[in-house]
Amino acid sequence: MSQLDRAVTVPALGGAACRIVVEGEGDDFATVVATFLAGDDTALRAAAPAIYAYYQDVVETVGPEWVTSIARPDDVWDHIRFGRQVVVARDTYGDGRIYVSVECACDWEPEHGLQIIFREGHTVTKVGPYDGHLTNASAFARDDLGDALYVRVADL
Repeated sequence: MSQLDRAVTVPALGGAACRIVVEGEGDDFATVVATFLAGDDTALRAAAPAIYAYYQDVVETVGPEWVTSIARPDDVWDHIRFGRQVVVARDTYGDGRIYVSVECACDWEPEHGLQIIFREGHTVTKVGPYDGHLTNASAFARDDLGDALYVRVADL
């Protein structure tokens, strides 16, 4: 495992400063890190509806009186704080691809937070409560969820 010795600015996370922790070696890991650091926040912004769906599920579960009110998907960003560490790892239990995992704090779910996963550093492929899994297929042991950006547990 390697780690950059200093925090770097990550445009894909709106300019947040993060340390990059790489759990593997080789050119493929270096390529994913370079791709992630070269990207802008387009992929992240496209995930707003899925993150908002996660927010709405929490509201439905605990009640609106206990959760910060967020009016629309684009407003979720005002309630998310990116972690200071980004982990780059291979999905050894699933498809074998390399993913970038970002753990975040969010106002609507202080206990489980928010996890945002970028497949190969450029496409957001999983959002939801932090569970440490790199794909929904591995999180729920269901191959049919491989392309699911967000999975509502109540629907399983």
